[in-house]
Parts: sequence; C-alpha cells; structure tokens
Amino acid sequence: MLEAVMLWNEPNNKSHWDPEIDPDWFLFGEMVKDASRAIRAEAPGLPQVLGGISPIDPQFMLRMQAQGVLDGLDAVAVHGFPLDWNLWQIHEWPQKIAEIRAVTHLPVWVSEVGVSSFGAEEVQAWGCRRTAELLKGQAPRIHWYSLYDLPLEWGATTRHKEAEGSSYYRHFHMGLLRQDGTPKLALEEFARCTPDFGLCQWFHYEDHRLDEAVAWMKRLGVTHLRTGLSWADSFRPHALDWFDRQMAALQDFKVTATFCFTPEHRGIAPHHTSAPLVREEFAEFCATMVRRYADPAAVRAEAVPAPEMPLL
Repeated sequence: MLEAVMLWNEPNNKSHWDPEIDPDWFLFGEMVKDASRAIRAEAPGLPQVLGGISPIDPQFMLRMQAQGVLDGLDAVAVHGFPLDWNLWQIHEWPQKIAEIRAVTHLPVWVSEVGVSSFGAEEVQAWGCRRTAELLKGQAPRIHWYSLYDLPLEWGATTRHKEAEGSSYYRHFHMGLLRQDGTPKLALEEFARCTPDFGLCQWFHYEDHRLDEAVAWMKRLGVTHLRTGLSWADSFRPHALDWFDRQMAALQDFKVTATFCFTPEHRGIAPHHTSAPLVREEFAEFCATMVRRYADPAAVRAEAVPAPEMPLL
C-alpha cells in the first residue's frame, strides 16, 4: 500500500516549521535523520522522501545536504503554486526543478502543484493544462493539489491567516471539486493527465469525504496518492481506528504517506510547527506507521531508490 513515506511537509515554510525555535533547521535535520533510520530498520525497501519544500530554495537543500540529512533518503521534493503564492511565473517550472537538481543527486519529486479557482474557474482549468505541458518529463512523481476544496469552517494550515489578504482565501479554492463535491471546470483537464499525474489530498481526522474521494479518484484514473498521517492526530481518541480505516480505504492506490505535525503537548512550543521536545518520539511514530502499513515487499527488500522514470 505505501509506495513511499515523506518526512514532514514544507519544512522551510513557517506555516509548518517554526524558525524562531529552530532558526538553522538543526533540530529538524536531526529529527529527520532519526526518523529515517527508524523507518529503514522497519522497511529497508521503502523509499523515503524529504518533505516537499516551499519555497523552492536550493540553499535550504544545500543546508540539508551539509547536515547529512539527505544521506539516508531516496528523493527530495518541491511544492509550487506560481499562479497563487510564489514570486515566479508558471513557465519557470522546469527552471525551478533544475535549480534543485543542480545541488543534489537525488530524484526531485513535485509533491504539490496546483492552481486555485479563487479568481475564476477558467484560470484553474488553464493552469492545470499548462502545468501538465511544463512538467512533462520533469519529475518522477507529480501530485496535483488537491481533489477537494478546503471547507471554509476548517481553516487553513498557515501562520499568516488573514494577514495574507487574498492569499489566505486561496487556500480554500484549490480543489477540482467544490466543498459540496460538485465538479469544477479543471476536473476535465485533470482527467486528461492521469495516471501520469497523481493527487495530493489531505484527509482530516475522521474526514467525512474519504469514501467519496476514493470513488472520485478511481473514476478519474488516479493511481498515485499523497496524503498525511498526523503525529498530532495519533493522540486523539481511537486514532489507530481512524488510521486503519483511512489506509484500508486507500489500499488500491500507491500511497505516499507524509508524517508531520507535532502534538501540542510534545513540542518545545505548544504548536504543530514546533520542534519536538523529544525527537525520538517522532521517529517511533514513523516506525509504528510503517510497521502497520508498509507493503510486505518493502519490509523484506533491501533499500531501493525512489522511482526515477518520468511519468509524463
């Protein structure tokens, strides 16, 4: 079931890692190395990917390389949203991937790319089509973000919130489907990209959209899915029951599970972006999830590199 695991999400973005606690990312790097070793002990053949970086920053990747963080990993990843948040234009996608390839020998995944329908659905549909043209042959894994719009009542995972102006509200319009499950114009464009494009869809704890999402993904021809298993959620009541249900529902897909989010009571600061008080606890969470959900073949196999064949 698990094709790969991803260690954290957007570590160089303060919405996901607090730079005031860990300004040089030393604590982050040590946490990832511990987690990587724990995962490798459980499943030597399971590819491990550094959490997708946002912004796309070669200097951050060089920092991780100098710290030895990349030594135990099989791929790195980038996230890009040039029509919504990034300070570069959509046609620069190949250049942005090349900037990361220039500083690491590891394959470079695009684990989140998307366009919001905040301004107009036509913009999102065009953005999906143009993204496919630009990323053809550029990455071994490309995950479109996302299947569903984020429900307005849930709130976006960001430290900026309304201070971002319209940028904050774009978070709620990234789906191919509206909050009520009805299709947008971009759905048809995306369907032309599968199975070469995968999806990135985060499922919240006991997410009511899970079964409908599975049905849509099968209808669209999706084979690769990136989602998350939250360390913070592992402390909720009946958390393992929810994780089991989620992973059972996704068993027909090749899943990259992202391990992230610090439990408030286990962080140096009480926030999901905080470095943990005891980093070995994150490693144990990762090992537990791999032990529970890794493909038996990955458990038995020797370490293998992440897929390198371009999908497009």
